[in-house]
Amino acid sequence: MTAVDETGLGIRSTTQLIGDAVKQFRAQVPECIGAGLVDMSTGMLLAADTLDEHPNEVLDLIAAATFDLFQGRNVVMIEEIFKARYGVLDDRHYFQEFLAQSDSHVHVFLRSAGQDIAAVVIARKTANTGMILTQARLVMKQLDAGLS
Repeated sequence: MTAVDETGLGIRSTTQLIGDAVKQFRAQVPECIGAGLVDMSTGMLLAADTLDEHPNEVLDLIAAATFDLFQGRNVVMIEEIFKARYGVLDDRHYFQEFLAQSDSHVHVFLRSAGQDIAAVVIARKTANTGMILTQARLVMKQLDAGLS
C-alpha cells in the first residue's frame, strides 16, 4: 500500500511527480492540447504530454524558449531593475507567470514555488482564459506540494 499525502498524489519519486503533473495539466486545464515542465537550472525539458505528436526538436525549442522567457539575460536585468525600484529584497525571480495568446491558442508559463521548474501549458483559445489560469495554477500548487 502506498502512503498518501495531503495533496492526494501519494508518495512518489520526483520523476513520477513530474510525469503525473504534465498529465494533470492536460486533464484539468480546459481544452489543453499540451503541457511540459522545464528544469530552470539547465533549460532542459523534463516531461511533456501533448495531444499531437511533435518532434523532439520542437519540444526542446519550447523548453529553451521557456528558459529564455523566465531567465534570459534581458529578462533578468529587467527583474533586477523592478526589484530595486519596488524594494523587493528576496532572491526569488520577480516574474512568476507569463500569458501569451496566438490567433488560436493560449500559452501559460508558470514558475514553481521553488523557482527551479517552469510549466508550459497550451490550450485552445476557445477556452475561458481565467479557467485556464486557475486550473494551471492548481496543478502547479499540487506539484509544488509534492516536491516539497
